[in-house]
Amino acid sequence: MSDLTLGALYGAVTLVVMFSGMPIAFALGVVATGFMYFCMPPSSLDTITQNVYEEMASITLLSIPLFILKGAAIGKSPAGKDLYSAIHTWMHKIPGGLGIANVFACALFAAMAGSSPATCSAIGSAGIPEMRRRGYSPGFAAGIIAAGGTLGILLPPSITMILYAVAAEQSLGRLFLAGIGPGVLLVLLFAGYAVYRAHKEYKAALVIYEQGGAKSAYLEDEHFTLAQKVEMLPRVLPFIILLIGVMIALYGGFATPSETAGLGALLALVLLAVIYGVWRPKDLSPILSSSIKESTMLLLIIGMSLFYSYVMSYLHISQSAAAWVVSLHLSKWLLLAVILLMVIVFGFFLPPVSIILMTAPIILPPLKAAGFDLIWFGIVMTVVMEMGLIHPPVGLNIFVIKNIAPDIPLKDVVWGVFPFLILMFVAVLLLCVFPSISTGLPDMIMGAK
Repeated sequence: MSDLTLGALYGAVTLVVMFSGMPIAFALGVVATGFMYFCMPPSSLDTITQNVYEEMASITLLSIPLFILKGAAIGKSPAGKDLYSAIHTWMHKIPGGLGIANVFACALFAAMAGSSPATCSAIGSAGIPEMRRRGYSPGFAAGIIAAGGTLGILLPPSITMILYAVAAEQSLGRLFLAGIGPGVLLVLLFAGYAVYRAHKEYKAALVIYEQGGAKSAYLEDEHFTLAQKVEMLPRVLPFIILLIGVMIALYGGFATPSETAGLGALLALVLLAVIYGVWRPKDLSPILSSSIKESTMLLLIIGMSLFYSYVMSYLHISQSAAAWVVSLHLSKWLLLAVILLMVIVFGFFLPPVSIILMTAPIILPPLKAAGFDLIWFGIVMTVVMEMGLIHPPVGLNIFVIKNIAPDIPLKDVVWGVFPFLILMFVAVLLLCVFPSISTGLPDMIMGAK
């Protein structure tokens, strides 16, 4: 059997097992073990645990459960609601200010928590009801939170970027810096659309009112005194200081990524104790419990994905697939388009973690041979995977929104995120035309590669 035929069989069996409903980690492990049994020496089965351990024995991966603990500590607290309320209080006078407040709150919370679902849940639980109360359509309110939540895998600290850095053997610090520019770009695109949509809905509400209809909450003015605005700051500033402090520790050379993750988790727990009085065992139990569950699930997926990739490499499937892609002699940008299209398709039914670890051995060698900067590609790939978080059939953030706002029809949520999918596509095009959006900051701080 040729390597390409074996690779096609490997992929087909993987799809069949996944569509059977088996959890992703177990599906990948079962397929890898089965092919190891039939296609590799019998003694290979004795090395499964050793292979999984060696693949995961990375100091960089150690930062993942620590970042998860930091995210859980912030996500389980009222910090998200306070952050949203503070930004809304200061920005309510701007046209579309409520929508912009949600976008900015999502961006800041994502940078603190590093989790897309946690961002959606924390900001959405406060933002969606407030937007609907103020007259925004349910679909738009759901869409802007779902899209804003995707920033959790782009803005540092990002677990997705940690895994890409491991798979692509790239600098994690450089990758984190490279995500800031595109993250700001997406925030500005989302905020711009929020202003446009708010203006459009305001005009529609005004026409209805002038024709004798009911006065929408959209048309009501809202006032906050300076004292009310200042009152909101003390609860938010410590978390912003935490975010800045962690970034200084990482990029100032004072701590490694793993040490920074531990420092961030510890400081987040201290801030919860000081600001919200969350220090008793019964209060900390949900935080620690959710951290352990999420870390176990994610590390199991990572371990099985790395094991799956190891078997694929041993059988020369990844090498043959990469060589086949190179032999097609596609132009540089056509090659990129084909690979990103493949990532989009995988995003229909796989989470970003599995996409990175399963495809990296196949797609990175041809991209490197074509002259692409792998740091830049990691950011472009992350933005494309962000799209997978808000498009059916998986669309994790869609279901998080559906959980916190069950009365909004799923159809409205899907249509609500559609404009943001277009904006993400625009962001990818801008990154291709102006790669310095991503590479400029790391080159300036860490020097050109």
